[in-house]
Amino acid sequence: MSYDAEAFQQRGAILFPAVLDAWAIAALVDALEPALAGHRPGKRLTGGSWTNLLSDGPVGRVAVRLIGPAARPVRVVFFDKTPQTNWSVAWHQDRTIAVRERKAVEGFGPWSVKDGIVHVEPPADLLGAMVTLRVHLDDCGGDNGPLKILLGSHRLGVVAAHRAADLAADLPVEVCIAQVGDVWAYPTLILHASEPASNPSRRRVLQIDYAAVGLPGGLEWRGLDEADSPKGVGAL
Repeated sequence: MSYDAEAFQQRGAILFPAVLDAWAIAALVDALEPALAGHRPGKRLTGGSWTNLLSDGPVGRVAVRLIGPAARPVRVVFFDKTPQTNWSVAWHQDRTIAVRERKAVEGFGPWSVKDGIVHVEPPADLLGAMVTLRVHLDDCGGDNGPLKILLGSHRLGVVAAHRAADLAADLPVEVCIAQVGDVWAYPTLILHASEPASNPSRRRVLQIDYAAVGLPGGLEWRGLDEADSPKGVGAL
């Protein structure tokens, strides 16, 4: 599995084709489909046997290539764009992490609680060391509301929300077309967006944030353990 590390650092997006085979995709779909009962657009997930693919399996090995052997999955969200949930999101950065409990640590804040899971915005340098992988469980063409990424925007640090649209007019955009089993990778801090599908069909994506460092001041990554999470699933 080769890639151009320098180009990734500069551009901030790379496609790893055919990371998972048909058997692995089918196993993931069988395991995760119940999480979206009720036709919700997505859910945070916290555990299950399927997480082996994200740590020691093929997807985890992609993260290791990008941020080193200590890479570990720290948050997973399962997105499902359908004709009934044909949502969109404006240009934004993912700037919060999930932790086990709130502790007063300099540079961490503001805090929030989402579905019983504690979240906090960490310092920008921590976010800048993380990577996000998106595992495609369906084909995603240009008419199916693919993710769009502003190349190079991760090198700008934390970007105020009102500046995002202006940057979108100046920076090159990568449209993340994919086939089932492909994995798109990008620095977690990068600006990204998604428009409604113009020709909607199902577009399921498993999005995983990875980190390779611990947290200071007694803070702990929430991680994917399901022991202290009801039913192993938290809502988006």
